[in-house]
Amino acid sequence: MVTARGADPDNCDEFGYGIGTPGGILVLRYGAATTLEFGGIRQDWLHQLYWSPDGLMAVSYQGNTEFVGAGEAIWAQRAVSHSVQAKPTSIRPTRHTVYRVCLREDPPGLAGLRIGTARVPAEVAAAIQGLAVRGLPEQDGLRLRASVMHGLASLRDLTEPAGDGSGFALRVARALTNEPADPTSLDEWAGRLHVSAKTLQRDFQRQFGQSFSTWRASLRLRASLILLDAYPVSEVAHRVGYSSASAYIAAFRRTFGRTPGQVSD
Repeated sequence: MVTARGADPDNCDEFGYGIGTPGGILVLRYGAATTLEFGGIRQDWLHQLYWSPDGLMAVSYQGNTEFVGAGEAIWAQRAVSHSVQAKPTSIRPTRHTVYRVCLREDPPGLAGLRIGTARVPAEVAAAIQGLAVRGLPEQDGLRLRASVMHGLASLRDLTEPAGDGSGFALRVARALTNEPADPTSLDEWAGRLHVSAKTLQRDFQRQFGQSFSTWRASLRLRASLILLDAYPVSEVAHRVGYSSASAYIAAFRRTFGRTPGQVSD
């Protein structure tokens, strides 16, 4: 089993149904008030689905990063190395919950998806939460498993080819994925990595086909799309690193052709 890295969760509860058979399911429920990290060690026995009803998650795979909110999940087939970060969506101290669903069979809607994101409709969300109940009879648990298996649908495949940088840009990208609001400049990142700013900028171009500033702006805006589901525009702007709501709104409109308020309404 792949273990969580970074800060330990406040609690981790286990719920299993049909364990030991291909048709079984294992659900791990984590509670924490800080960022949790999963991955880093390849898991060769079980497929994994990560879902949080009240937090922001990001998945990274070979240079590709995607953010997901409560209506989406992260899917990783067995034997696929990956990294997942999960954190509270609010800038205020708050707890969040992460469910890690472990399976031996592929859900039909995710067939052929090695790693990517999946749509989690309301009935699947309810089934996942329903599985994490003490004393639930096994047959009831297996019925809820069927709801999970047949309700998931693929959203994005993260195996799309990434660039061939030297690794410096990827190290910066991983750090910014965990904290999009990090104000560290290109020159400061280069100093930490003991390379020149020009070398780091070129590595961003090779790895992502974009400059550092363009890539970071895109990351912040993609992260903000998830936060808009639950928080005011001014809070989202601060959370993803903009100095003011007006600067965030202007950048959002340039990129998406509409305002954050139009998206969140």
